Amino acid sequence: MKTDGGDGAGRDAPSMVKVEIYGERCKSCGLCIIACPQDCLERANEINSQGFFPVCLVNEEKCRGCALCALVCPDVCFEIYK
Repeated sequence: MKTDGGDGAGRDAPSMVKVEIYGERCKSCGLCIIACPQDCLERANEINSQGFFPVCLVNEEKCRGCALCALVCPDVCFEIYK
């Protein structure tokens, strides 16, 4: 995300995006991993109570809040806050 500090020089601004993932709902289909254009998601190393490896956010600083992960998730595992 670029911001203009008034002097015309663009600077990287800190991400104002919060991603909440409900890992207990996740059935590890991987659709969100494929959909993420920033490669911010991958499967976790621990299983959830259903026996699946849920998705986790690994590159939070790269996330732009596009919400493609939430759009493709059949189990409604994501909430995206900007």
